[in-house]
Amino acid sequence: MASRTNPFTFLQQVRAETAKVTWPTRRETLISTVMVLIMVFIAAIFFFAADQALGWIIGLILNIGA
Repeated sequence: MASRTNPFTFLQQVRAETAKVTWPTRRETLISTVMVLIMVFIAAIFFFAADQALGWIIGLILNIGA
């Protein structure tokens, strides 16, 4: 059974761990955000094109069978 830690000690431990974190700079955050937006845009274009192509192919298959 784990021993209980009082809330004050817990908050001290959280604060100590948070101090160890290397936070990104504003520039790093901006660059990462732009990269994510570009990748989302590329993925959206890809999935739109794949959806259109598959819809066209299925349309051909269903029209041939009719």
